[in-house]
Amino acid sequence: MSYADNVVRWLRERLDREPPLAEPRELALALRVLALWRASVIVDAFVARHGRKVLQGPFAGMAYVEGATEGALAPRLLGTYEAELHPYLMALAAEGLDCVIDVGCAEGYYAVGMALLAPTAQVHAFDTAHKARAACARMAALNGVSDRVSIGETLKPEDLEAFAGPRRLVLMDVEGAEEDLLRPDLSPALAHMHLIIEAHEVYRPGVVARLTERFAPTHHVTQLPLGGRTLPLPDWLMASNHLDQLLAVWEWRLGPTPWLVMRPKSLNA
Repeated sequence: MSYADNVVRWLRERLDREPPLAEPRELALALRVLALWRASVIVDAFVARHGRKVLQGPFAGMAYVEGATEGALAPRLLGTYEAELHPYLMALAAEGLDCVIDVGCAEGYYAVGMALLAPTAQVHAFDTAHKARAACARMAALNGVSDRVSIGETLKPEDLEAFAGPRRLVLMDVEGAEEDLLRPDLSPALAHMHLIIEAHEVYRPGVVARLTERFAPTHHVTQLPLGGRTLPLPDWLMASNHLDQLLAVWEWRLGPTPWLVMRPKSLNA
């Protein structure tokens, strides 16, 4: 049975209830399911016109695997994905990076992207999901950076000590485990690393404040809320309806996931 068949069956079951979709949460879920379905159609339209390559942004031209193992594919291909990070990533690459540690790498959007953006950097990517690690390896091969992207399964807080140095970047998206992994008491090397962390307030309320307090002694901390998506859309999408334009850049978030960008104070010493 196809995805479309499953969606139709799921909706029919709920519409047959009396009253149909009466609960706000159930209605929101139904809208989300339909939006995900339509988003997949937008991806197919993109690939038919542009192939599986990132269209714009800091990773423009990056060849992509068949799908995202976590989250939305359309904004990744469009290059609008997490656009609030773009100036920080480009600035760090311009300053020079020796090493990028990408924890929660999924299929390798940042692991491979940063290998391309910072051609002197060695990238160490980690993900607990076998499917994600396999996809990341394929994407590294597609883009000719397999020699600079190593892929592992798990990372403990103290393991970050192995990457000690001032020209290091830790990128972390671990669905709420960031508070457990970022432990300066177990990894003093963190004090001298650049950190870009997705803080999952949706799963751990108060995590932004706790991490900010934890790293304030060693880092300049900037909180980035989810910003608007202002990068231009391709002409065929601009000619489509407004809902498709919104769904094309929608990142499927269930709640607040602000970013914390932390620059080590030791750079100014």
